[in-house]
Amino acid sequence: MPRAHLLLVVTTIVFTAAEDVVSTPKPKKVLDTIMNPVYIPAQEKHSSYWRNTAQDVLNSKLMETLNKNKAKNGILFIGDGMSLATVMAARTFAGQLERELGEDNVLDFEKFPVSGLARTYCIDAQVPDSACTATSYLTGVKTKYGVIGLDGNVTRGSCHSQLYKQNWTPSIGQWALDKGLDVGFVTTTRVTHASPAGMYAHSSERNWEADADVPDECLSLGCKDIAYQLVTTNPGRHFKVIMGGGRREFTPNVTTALTNSTGKRVDGVDLTELWHEDKIERNVTHQYVTDRNDLFKVFNSDDLPEYLLGLFQDDHMDYHLKANNQPTLEEMVEVAIKMLSRSSKGFFLFVEGGRIDHAHHESYAYLALDETVEYSKAVKKARELTNVNDTLIVVTSDHAHTMTVAGYPSRGNDILGVVDTATGQDNKPYTTISYANGKAASIDEGGRIDVTLSSQFINRTLDYSYPSLVPLDSETHGGEDVAVYASGPWQHLFTASYEQSVVPHLMAYAMCVDDNLHDHCTAKPSPGAGVDMKPNKYYVLGLSAVIFVVSLCF
Repeated sequence: MPRAHLLLVVTTIVFTAAEDVVSTPKPKKVLDTIMNPVYIPAQEKHSSYWRNTAQDVLNSKLMETLNKNKAKNGILFIGDGMSLATVMAARTFAGQLERELGEDNVLDFEKFPVSGLARTYCIDAQVPDSACTATSYLTGVKTKYGVIGLDGNVTRGSCHSQLYKQNWTPSIGQWALDKGLDVGFVTTTRVTHASPAGMYAHSSERNWEADADVPDECLSLGCKDIAYQLVTTNPGRHFKVIMGGGRREFTPNVTTALTNSTGKRVDGVDLTELWHEDKIERNVTHQYVTDRNDLFKVFNSDDLPEYLLGLFQDDHMDYHLKANNQPTLEEMVEVAIKMLSRSSKGFFLFVEGGRIDHAHHESYAYLALDETVEYSKAVKKARELTNVNDTLIVVTSDHAHTMTVAGYPSRGNDILGVVDTATGQDNKPYTTISYANGKAASIDEGGRIDVTLSSQFINRTLDYSYPSLVPLDSETHGGEDVAVYASGPWQHLFTASYEQSVVPHLMAYAMCVDDNLHDHCTAKPSPGAGVDMKPNKYYVLGLSAVIFVVSLCF
């Protein structure tokens, strides 16, 4: 072999060897994770599946027409603390309950045709609480942290600020009453808690739920607690439906035989009795119930009362997975719609799934996801019982939380479990769900805690707190935007990104309960409007009964 060729061969071998050395696999990094999915649906492996799916979505959107009918009814759903991470985790959780992969599951409100984003800050706080946000999405005015139904001129905890009526911000519930609509609300929290209180109260301190919570000097000046405002003042005393927890805020601090419970009130007043007396004085039928059995006696009766008060727990209602003889949110929504649907002028209903938030505060991820699934069931029920042609349903949240869904778990991996593809650099597993701060520390004297050594984690105990980076006595809210989903007349208004305070104004426009008379408020409804003309369930039942009675006459 010529010397030149030999030199070329030797040189090639040397460089090839050098390249082999360079291409030797490096230590594995996070981004080099190898997935191990439970399975991949066969159709998803083909590009045609994704193109056809996209085309189906496009076709459905091209068929949509703007529904500009007057919204006779409006329903506002608030998933308290329902961040976008919570929505993703809950949809996956719900799918896995049905033995599916989970990630491709969709919660019912995610099927709504329109969505947007709402900014949630208070005027004095980067990350909000449920009081200032309730004021925002119910009265259309942003205010300060811890304040309900008052504008930003108030000082938190100042009775003078509360008494000055120029500071009051009336809610969309009041706007609806002023236009002759029926109004009600249901919640899984105390009915005097921050979110529902935004419907009727004006309080410079969200914690003034009973008179025992209000400082003596404020009581002497005439400031009333939130429960008292609900029962004795407008608009609360005119609400046709009030359901939730918080019985103790209404009853004296003595043990009663009826419920075997002790109230908080130190004024000796039983507000449930005042509610009863008010309805007698106004000569209207009414019913007070304290458990699920009594509620369904009312629901199944031939003659529904005009007014219904349901207080199902002394404190907040129990978590769904811990409840006993307590109505679900879905059941309360069905009762509320049945009652409010009797109004010829329409209704406004506020619904809060409030215990999503409470579970997050305790870092109880399992309970938070289950409460979100229950909330979605309530939305589905509302949609089944109303007509999309004349009922606007808006689903959103008041604020986010610090829960994250992270790591690189494989498709179908247990959303409440540990990441299946890798451990931390300390060779300990970590959960897909964790909190930026919260009840359970993630580090102890021995370093990062191995959750798989916890029997509570392994057995999926309801009260298991998921690990948090910063240990606190209560996990905090998050400051990111929340999603807004809309279905019904004028749903198209809810697209884009906007301040949270815009939400009630958009609903009021669609429902014609604002101060302006718009063209659609007097126009005859268009029967088509590009939507499903599904009749109301109670209309169908009533029509069937009429046909049956008429048939007996022949």
